[in-house]
Formats: sequence, C-alpha cells, structure tokens
Amino acid sequence: MRAAILHAVGNDKLDIRDDVALAPVGPADVRVRIRATGVCHSDLSAISGVLPQPVPLVPGHEGAGEIVEVGEHVTSLQPGDHVVINWRPACQECDLCLGGQPYLCLKFVIESFSKGNFRFGGDGATAFGLAGCGTWAEEIVVPWQGAIKIDPEVSWEAAALIGCGITTGVGAAINTAKVRPGSTAAVIGCGGVGLSVIQGARVSGARVILAVDPLESKHALAKKVGATHAVTPEQVPNAVNELTGGSGFDYGFEVVGKAATIQSAWQITRQGGDVIVVGAGAADDMVSISAFSLLFEGKNLLSSVYGEADVRHDFPYFAKLHKAGQLDLESMISARIRLGDLNDAVEALRNGEVLRQIVLMD
Repeated sequence: MRAAILHAVGNDKLDIRDDVALAPVGPADVRVRIRATGVCHSDLSAISGVLPQPVPLVPGHEGAGEIVEVGEHVTSLQPGDHVVINWRPACQECDLCLGGQPYLCLKFVIESFSKGNFRFGGDGATAFGLAGCGTWAEEIVVPWQGAIKIDPEVSWEAAALIGCGITTGVGAAINTAKVRPGSTAAVIGCGGVGLSVIQGARVSGARVILAVDPLESKHALAKKVGATHAVTPEQVPNAVNELTGGSGFDYGFEVVGKAATIQSAWQITRQGGDVIVVGAGAADDMVSISAFSLLFEGKNLLSSVYGEADVRHDFPYFAKLHKAGQLDLESMISARIRLGDLNDAVEALRNGEVLRQIVLMD
C-alpha cells in the first residue's frame, strides 16, 4: 500500500512509497482503510521535532475510514463500520480514565513507541505511526479504542476533522472553559483549531468573540464561522477597550503554541477570567508570569489537551452538531488533495497559506 514516511526529524521531504506493509492485527486491534485524513499543524510540529516522535515515522493522526478487519477479542466494531481515528485512545482501566480524564491516558501511545513496535513494515519501509496512528497511509492498525464508530451519513472529510481539529478546539470551549452564554472570548490564532474554538464559543452562546490573527486573509472566515470581530495583534489593545471597556475578556484562548501568545492571552483576559492554552508548544519555550499577577489577578491558567474530550461521547455529539448545522466544517477545508500531494501540502502549511487540507484516498 501507499504511505508517506519521514526518515529523519527535520527532513524537507517525505518519502511517499508504494511498498509499505502493515503490522499484523492483534487480538484487540482493528484494521482501518483510511478514506480521509487532515494535514494538521501537529503533523508539521512532529516533522520539525517540536513534538518529539520516533523515526522513521508515518505522520498523520486526524483521520476517518472504514473497518476492514477486527481482532478476535473485538466485539464493539465490525467490518464496514465507519469510524473516526482517536489518536489518544484510552485504556478505560487506569486511574485517569476511571477518574474522568481519558484524554490524558498514555498507555497505548507509549506502547506504540516501544522498541520494535512498528505499525508499518515492508521492504526498507519499517516505520512507527504518529501518536500510534500514521493516517498518512492507505490503511492503519490501531487498538479498538482508537477507532470510534460514527454515523455513516457524516462525510469522510467532516469525520476526519472531528478526529482532531474540531474536538480539540470545540472541546476547549465547551469542556475546558465551559463558556457561559452572554460572555466574551478572545481567540489568538485562527488556524483550523482556532476556528474550532470560535465555533465552540459560538455554540456555547458567547456574546462577543474576538478573533486575533496577523493574517488578515483569515479574518473573513473567522467571522463566517462565528467571530463577532477580527483584528491583527497590533489592533488588540483598541479591541480590548472597545469590546470590554478595558477590563479584558472572560476567556482568552491561545491556539498558537508560543510563550509570547500565551502571555498575550493572559494580558487580555480580565481579572478572575480563564486563560486556556490550546496550542502545542515546544518544551524549551518558557512562559513568564509574575507570581504577584498569578495570585492577585485571580485568573485561571488552564490547559486543554484534546479538548478534554471523552471521544466515545464527543465524536458522535460533534457529528450531530454538524448535521444540525451548528458546526460549519466544510468552510474550514481549504483544499482537497491526494496522498501524493503531501509534500506540497506540508510546505503550504509551513508557509501559513492554508487552513485544513484534506487528503482523500482513492
């Protein structure tokens, strides 16, 4: 089968090959034929080394497809089921899972990176899968917890977006921040996840939603999916005064993954407000907030990993919101491409030219 392989961190080009084989399907695994997969900024971060991953590596973690084979111990899925790939599968047995934080479970991710535990093989093409997935391939093998059944009426493109960008962003607003009706929110970064945060804030009933992005070309789409206002970073001080009377926003979402933008989100959030970090940053990018400010301004600094989602509930829920017209997923797709176009797609993402490119498999 075809797959795109990263041989070394920082490589400019992926090796797109036709001779890649899959690992065997274990008793608790499923094999999925990928029908659509997104080109997410986290994939770029893995390619560049910002998000540590072992190599050789098949990137891709935002995907959807059809079950073609199940292991002998799998009872909840069967061939023909439409599924969304869950890149953070929960074991459903550890303290985190049982305590209501399945999005923090690392059991399967760690196991997938164990020495010699390759997801892909073949003549000279042995490789790991990003986050244990590797959806930039025609087929993948994942634990059954990594494939969540979804309504077959949902398009493959929409299902793929639900697998990461939508769940991460909408979940940050609904699950982490618990945005209140009538409140105000600012969203720094209007890529695919940032636009999803905006949609989550809109669905939650926020009265004012400010989109902040240096590329004015992204402002119109931000408003289309729910932002009430859109500005560049230089225009933020005036927006804070105009929209909040200078007091700051109830919620400040950072969806870039940089210390500087986290500090910006802190500065534009009101006393007692919530600052939610959604962007995936580098391990050596340190955030500086004074101890005085941290205590006496009463703000809450929150992280939102995978939208704090329990995907067993949230994937189908977001699909229902989409079918009801509450989540606009089509507008977030900037291009539909083929697997052979991935090198160009990565370069376009690196240059900040696109939102979500979706790879459609034949």
